[in-house]
Amino acid sequence: MDNVVLCYDFLKGFVKEKVIYGINTGFGPMAQWRVSDEHLKELQYNIIRSHATGAGEPLSDIEVKSAMLARIGTFLQARSGIHPSVIILLQEFVNRGIYPFIPQHGSVGASGDLVQLAHIALCLIGEGKVHYKGKWLPTADVMGKEDLKPMEIYIREGLSVTNGTSVMTGISIVNQYYAENLLKYGTIAGAWINEIADSFDDYMSVEENECRRQPGQQVIARWLREVSEGSKHLQKREHELYDPAKNQTTYFEHKVQAYYSLRCIPQIYGPIYDTLRNASEVLQNEINSACDNPIINYTSNNITHGGNFHGDYISLEADKVKVAMVRLVMTAERQLNYLFHDRINGILPPFLNMGTLGLNYGMQACQFTATSTTAECQTLAMPNYVHSIPNNNDNQDIVSMGTNSALLCKKVIDNAYQVMSILFIALAQATDCLDLAEKLSPKTKEQYDAIRAICPKFVEDTPFYNEIAETEQYLRSNIIKYLNA
Repeated sequence: MDNVVLCYDFLKGFVKEKVIYGINTGFGPMAQWRVSDEHLKELQYNIIRSHATGAGEPLSDIEVKSAMLARIGTFLQARSGIHPSVIILLQEFVNRGIYPFIPQHGSVGASGDLVQLAHIALCLIGEGKVHYKGKWLPTADVMGKEDLKPMEIYIREGLSVTNGTSVMTGISIVNQYYAENLLKYGTIAGAWINEIADSFDDYMSVEENECRRQPGQQVIARWLREVSEGSKHLQKREHELYDPAKNQTTYFEHKVQAYYSLRCIPQIYGPIYDTLRNASEVLQNEINSACDNPIINYTSNNITHGGNFHGDYISLEADKVKVAMVRLVMTAERQLNYLFHDRINGILPPFLNMGTLGLNYGMQACQFTATSTTAECQTLAMPNYVHSIPNNNDNQDIVSMGTNSALLCKKVIDNAYQVMSILFIALAQATDCLDLAEKLSPKTKEQYDAIRAICPKFVEDTPFYNEIAETEQYLRSNIIKYLNA
C-alpha cells in the first residue's frame, strides 16, 4: 500500500499545468475536449454514472467478488494514481459480502470492462444496488448499515475504477477453478469406464505415453494410473494376448483395443490440461498487472498512454478454455453412448436397464439430455475472440469481446458439469449391472459410493432430474485434491 500512496502523491504533483487524458480531458473520442478545472471532480462522477448501462441477468456473487479482487490486484501495482482509500473500500465490500449489481451484457472488452466496472464504481460512490445477505438492496442503505463512507473523488478515481479487464478476468478465474476440477472428474470417469470395460491397462502406461513429448498427455496418463491403482478389473496385455497359451483363438470376444473415447483419454485430455495450464498462467499474470490507462509511473516520473486495458489476452484464453471444455463434454457424451449401447459394449443391458426390457427404459432418456446439451456446447464452440465490431465513434475500432468470451466459456462449463453428472450416474449403474463395486480401485470406489448416496441403484423407471442436479452440485463442491501437476 505504501507504493500506492507514492503513486498517488506523484500524480497529485505531476498533473499541474499538464494535459492528461481522463483527468482534465473528456473520455474516449471526447478526449479532444479539455475540461475546465472547476469540473474535474464532476468529470469523474460522470464517467461512472454515464457508463452504468449494463443489461441482462446479474453476475453471480462469486464472479463479482472475483472481479473486485482482480481490481484490487490491479490497483496494488501502484500504476493507477488512485487514492488508497479506494482499495480499502473494495476490500470492505469483499470482506463484508457486499456485491454490486453487475449485468452480464455491456462490455466490448476494449477499454476493458467499462460498463460492468462502472456498475462497481456506482456502488462505491453509494449509488445503485448491491446483493447483500441474499437480498438486493440500495447501496446507500447497506453502506449506512455497515458504517462505510462512499468513495471520494481525488484526481482520477472514476476512470481508474471503470478502466480495465477486471470483470472478464474475475469471471475467467471462476471458470478456471471449475474447469480444472471438471478435468479431474473427467479423468476419474475415464479410469472408471475402462474398469467397467475390463480394458487392457497399457493405454495409460508410462512406456506408451512418455514417447510422445506432450506434457499434458503424460500428466493425464499419470492421473489415470493414480486413479486406477488397486483396481481388480483391468487386464494386462502381456498376460492375455502375448501368452501363446491364451491367444490361439481366431476371434477375440474381448476387444483387442478399446474404443477411442476409452483408450485415447491421455491424448484427448492432454491438450485440455495444457490449455488450462496456459490459461492459469495468463490469469495469474493479468491479476498481477496494471490494466489501466494512462499508466502513472511514479518510479520514472512519467505518465504513459497506451492500451493495457485491452482484453485480448483474456478473450483468447477464454475461447481456448471453452473449446477445450467442449472437447471434454464430447468425450463424456461418447463414453455415455458406449455404456448405453449394448451392441457396442457387448457386456451391459441396453441403457443400463436392470428392469424388464420393453417395459422399463433405464437411462434411455438421460442420453437425450446429454446429447442435446453437448450439441449446444458444440454450437457455442465458435470463437468469440474473432468477433470485433468497431464502436465508440470508431475510437474502439478493434475490440476483444473478452467478457462475452468469458461468459460463453462459463455456459459451456456449466453444460459440461450436467453431462458429466449423467455420466457419473451411468458409471455407478453400469458398475451395479456387472456387480463390480468391490473390484474397483479405491479411488473409483469412493466416487461410486458418493454417487450411490445421491442416486441409489434403480430397477424400476424413475425420474432423474433431481439426481442429476444433486450430482452436479456434488461434482462442483467436492474438489479433487489428489491429482496434481
